[in-house]
Formats: sequence, C-alpha cells, structure tokens
Amino acid sequence: MACSQSSVPPVEMVLDCGDIVGESVVWDERVGALLWVDIIGKRIHRFKPAQKTHDIWDAPDFVTGIGLREDGGAIVGLMKEVCLWDFGDNWQSLATIEKDRPENRLNECGVAPDGAFWVGTMRNNFDAAGVPIATTEKTGAYYRIQSDGDVKRLTDNQYGITNTMAWTDDGRFLTADTTANQIYAFAYDREQQTLAEPVPFAEPLERGLPDGSCLDAEGYLWNCRVVGGACLARYAPDGRLDRIVELPCSWPTSCGFGGPDLRSLFITSAKFTMSPEHLQKYPQEGSLWRVDVGVTGLPCHRFKVI
Repeated sequence: MACSQSSVPPVEMVLDCGDIVGESVVWDERVGALLWVDIIGKRIHRFKPAQKTHDIWDAPDFVTGIGLREDGGAIVGLMKEVCLWDFGDNWQSLATIEKDRPENRLNECGVAPDGAFWVGTMRNNFDAAGVPIATTEKTGAYYRIQSDGDVKRLTDNQYGITNTMAWTDDGRFLTADTTANQIYAFAYDREQQTLAEPVPFAEPLERGLPDGSCLDAEGYLWNCRVVGGACLARYAPDGRLDRIVELPCSWPTSCGFGGPDLRSLFITSAKFTMSPEHLQKYPQEGSLWRVDVGVTGLPCHRFKVI
C-alpha cells in the first residue's frame, strides 16, 4: 500500500519519565496541560509545557485511562472501577465493570462526543506485581458509562486487546484489537446507543500492532504502532494509509494533539516486557515525545456530570 514517509521535523523527547506503559494522552486546554497515565506504574502525569512543570499522582490501583470532565475534574479507569477524581487524594467510585469476569480488566478509555465515558476490557496480562502474563484469550468488550453510573454493554466479549477510541463526524466508532492487528469501524446509533457489527477500517499494517489513536482536524486517524512498530501511521477517513512517521521509541502507545494551537502531537511509550539488555541500549523507551506533523488536532471531549 503506497504512502509517504516522514521523520522531519525531528521527534523531540519532552520528558524522560520512564513509564512502564504510558497511555491515554489528553490535552486540557483550560489549564494548558497534558495528562496521561502509566498503567503498571500506577501513576498519573500532568505536564504544562508553557511552565515546564511536571506533576505526578499515585493512583490506588493500576490505572488504565483518563478523561476530562465538564466541571474541571477527571474521570479515570482503574482495573475494574471507573472513578471521578479531582487531582488529589479523593477517588469517588462511579461504576464497576464486569464484576462477573474477575479475569478481565479495563484497558482503553475515552470520553465520547455525547459526554459519556467509554471503556474497553481485556483479559488481564500482568499479575499483582505488574509482571507480564502471556494471554491469548479474546474476552474483551466495550461499555458506555453515564454520569449517573449507568453502564451499557455495547458489544459481546470477543476482543483480545481493546485499543483506540475515536468517533468520526459521520457516526463511526473507530477502535482496534491489538492482537488481531486490525482497526475496526462500527456504525454508532447515538440515539439508541448501539453499535452495528464491525467492519475493517484499514488493511493490517506489517509494522508492529495497533495501539492508541487520535483524530486530527482533517478527520484522519493517527495510530501508534506498538510491539516494535516504532512509528505512527496516519489513515485517511476511508482507511487508506496516508503517511508513516518514524519514532525513536519502539513501543509508542498513545497519542494526542496539544499545545495552545493543537499542533503538537504528543506520544507516550512503553518499556513493558523489554529486556534489561534492550533498555540499556535504548534507555529512552517509556518517554514522552512530541512532533509537529503539520496538521492541527481536535479538542478532547468532556464527561458530562450531573
């Protein structure tokens, strides 16, 4: 599949933060800050580029994703719980997902255009100490959580590793199953809050596997290629591969536009499962990166509160 390749301007390391699994990039334009999580590190980051300040909070459990709320707080996915959080020690449980599936955990999380919080689940792939566990089971599903804590199941439990959450203007929900190396498109009926059967969004790419993504203002999807992919793939709205941007990290995990003009594309990365020999040779794994890809992003959606 023909596409252009780009590595100019150079990708900049913003923070040598050493995340084990950095994920869930969101830009808070009200305070000029980038938020993301380190799943295995059980911590939440906030970086303000203008002030060059970096805050870190410990989470009460492995933390899988974060979103912004309309009232200025955050909504956070933990292993099984979705919580409201106000950048302190107070964690208010809003919903518990898949109580009947103790072997599953939350993975990808995101706030949809309608102000609901969506989560994807997966078979847990690490133990209580954060040590990797091999898993091939496809037990993940998608859920929608409202501000009153109501949880609506959107799919059956049939996905390996749920990753990527993006909602297009033409009513599609884009998501990926990392284990299948496939990005899917679901038609989303917002009134009925239902998803149609998925169809492939793009041809599988033979560079790593799909992880987190974001949309730009032109409606193109930027996808992180994890597990050695070491790049970002940009897809046109019709699923055509448009561009590859090379990265200095081998496991890019999540991306999101930020900065005052939403022209900086921030990328988290991981060092999960990497050998000590690899990390000694490539100590930059797990860092936060930034690159100007020549297009602007879109503001993040905010969770509606009662």
